[in-house]
Amino acid sequence: MKVKEAMHKGVDWVSPETPVTELAKLMREHDIGAIPIGENDRLIGMVTDRDIVCKGLAQDSFDAGRAIARDVMTPGIHCCRDDDDLAKAVRHMEKLQVRRLPVINKGRRMVGILSLGDVSNSVPGDLLSECVKSVSAHH
Repeated sequence: MKVKEAMHKGVDWVSPETPVTELAKLMREHDIGAIPIGENDRLIGMVTDRDIVCKGLAQDSFDAGRAIARDVMTPGIHCCRDDDDLAKAVRHMEKLQVRRLPVINKGRRMVGILSLGDVSNSVPGDLLSECVKSVSAHH
């Protein structure tokens, strides 16, 4: 099975200048836990609900009314290709200990996101079990 058969399609990114409050609203509205961050026509990072809490709200100096995506995002981006084997992408998620991977096509354009939830609907239980163990391990 290929990544494109399991991934969530129709994903967009937002600017690193997007207010954190807007990110939280988008996450609630779309029932998602992560938003890719892009600048100058390329992905530069990701903000997860956990980033908002741990890098934002948990910091004494954090001002939610002024904070932007750049303040809480995880910089750098790891991706997989839409034509990768799903098992390869799952192993990549395990190695990185991430729950979501942006998916790019041959033209290096983001075409979706692969999440553990997507994987759970598409792979055999033993592969999923190993992935969940690795991804959920303490960092």
